[in-house]
Formats: sequence, structure tokens, C-alpha cells
Amino acid sequence: MTRELPVINIKAQSNHHAFFLMLVALIITLSTILFSQGYWRQFHLVIIFIYLSALVIFITGLAKYLEPLYSLCLSPKGIKYQHRYGHWKLDWPQIQRISLMNETFGLTRIQLPYIGIRLIDLSSLADQISPRLANRLIHEQKPLLAFAIKMNLLTLEQSTLNFEPFVLPSGEILKGPLAAFLHHCTVLHKALGYHLFLPETAIDRELNEFCSLLTQCMRYSTEYK
Repeated sequence: MTRELPVINIKAQSNHHAFFLMLVALIITLSTILFSQGYWRQFHLVIIFIYLSALVIFITGLAKYLEPLYSLCLSPKGIKYQHRYGHWKLDWPQIQRISLMNETFGLTRIQLPYIGIRLIDLSSLADQISPRLANRLIHEQKPLLAFAIKMNLLTLEQSTLNFEPFVLPSGEILKGPLAAFLHHCTVLHKALGYHLFLPETAIDRELNEFCSLLTQCMRYSTEYK
């Protein structure tokens, strides 16, 4: 009989309060409609501002609602990161190191709001990430490039988006978003020591707790072989 593998599903912090925000927006809108019946002329600018604010709140809640139910799925086989633009997945043996992002600036120690993942071979990611997500992550990780430039870990020229084809060790040539993303990962690896980055908003607990959970999952995954 095949043993069913346990799965840990992680719900992102960014998904919280989606229905609450949409409900608040609807309540504000309905209340404003009732109020505006007799006061539109006197307060039309204020009423318009309230409508726009309610719209922003509703869109924020809707964006949270449209996010995947779980941002991460951990199993003895590997880790899967889910985003509204796609996903990437890796087996634990493909990962070399998982760690908090700590950097020193002068006498100050800085912890970045990410967990870094270093791969044994970057090419293993090529067929494990959707092109749409690859393109999106390049833009979402701009703060990491800005930090690396500020810390003199990268030059401005090195941080420029690279649209050149990416050649895998097998000789396969990648183009488009995947190639740009793999170049991006290479640059960040040289600067910060990691290829992939899990943002704090994608997890459901403190960074150090979640980092410990990931390392434990990777360590104990061998017991399920």
C-alpha cells in the first residue's frame, strides 16, 4: 500500500482580510449613496472622494481574494511556490541552502524581509517555473537589486535587465522571460548568495520560524524515500 505523503499548506499574510475589505467598501458605498441623496450639492467633492476611497479598498480586497489559496506547499518531495502569475517548484535535493537574508552595513546588521534559496544548479529551475511568473518576479525583486547597489554589491550596469539568450549546461538556449529571469537570478546570486527569494508576505509566521520549518522539511525529506 502506497503511503500518502504529508503536505504543509501555507497561506500568505497578503491574503488575509480579503472579504473584510470588500465588505467594508460595500458598506461605505451604500452609506454614502444614502447620505448623498440630500447633500450632493453641498458635499459633492467629499462624496466623490469617499466613492474613490471605497473603490480602492474594494480593489485591494479583490486583489487579495484572487491570490492563490495557498502561497506555498511543502511536502517530503519538495517545495512549490504559488503566485497569481504562476508557480515554481523544486525538489529538496535541488536545493543547496535555505537561509535568512542578513547583511552588514557598517556596524549595522540588516535583515531583509526575504528567505533566500540557493540552488545546486540554476538550470534545474528552467522547466520548473512558468514564464509569466518569471517575468513578474523580475519586477517584484527590484528592491533586492536596489539594496545590492546601495551596499556596493552590484554596479548599476550589472543590475540592468539582461535580454540576451541564456545557455544551459546542456547546450539548450533559452530566450524571452525565462532567459531574462535566469540572468536575473545569476546576478542576485553573485551579489547576495541566493537564486530564489521568498518574500515575508508569502508566509504565515515569523521569518526565522519559517526558515527553520523549511530546513527541517529538507532535512527530514530523506526519511520518506
